[in-house]
Amino acid sequence: MATNIGMMDSAYFVGRNEILSWINDRLQLNLSRVEEAASGAVQCQMIDMVHPGVVPMHKVNFEARTEYDYIQNYKVLQDVFNKLKINKHVEVNRIVKGRPLDNLEFLQWLKRYCDSVNGGIMNEKLNGVCVTDLKLSVDILEKERDFYFAKLRDIEVLCQAPEIENLPMAVAIKKILYAEDEKDSPLNEAQGIVSSSMNTN
Repeated sequence: MATNIGMMDSAYFVGRNEILSWINDRLQLNLSRVEEAASGAVQCQMIDMVHPGVVPMHKVNFEARTEYDYIQNYKVLQDVFNKLKINKHVEVNRIVKGRPLDNLEFLQWLKRYCDSVNGGIMNEKLNGVCVTDLKLSVDILEKERDFYFAKLRDIEVLCQAPEIENLPMAVAIKKILYAEDEKDSPLNEAQGIVSSSMNTN
């Protein structure tokens, strides 16, 4: 996990737009500037997403408007860092001033840290909509796959029937069904079998 990362790390070359998109997508927010996250509430939520239940969210002041309130949120965050043994000192006095660069730098570190935990997969609790959509898509694709596989199986059974298995059309269809190499399509060969049988008739 990335807890101590140097200033030349690629994490610090992530732009503010990417950081804002990352925050807005995961927390369903509409931040337009990084300094809007200066209160510390966003950071607490992000850590809670990668370490569910570790952040005492009831102590986080989401309505924080003063530097004093912001500092209380960062105390909660620093306590969580200590509990998780995350070796990161937060420059609270600089961040709570709302300076864009200080806030951007800390959010860049936070994104790198979150991405390093579980490969960047956030807690399903808040990312449930995406997970549900993906599961639904997988279910639909599996049903579609099974539907077409059943059709192919029916065609195979029909082509194996003793009455027609040696007919040119059945031989051509089986040629396609049993082709092993994806690169070389057996279609031309199958068409050749059908064409030559029609020419002999």
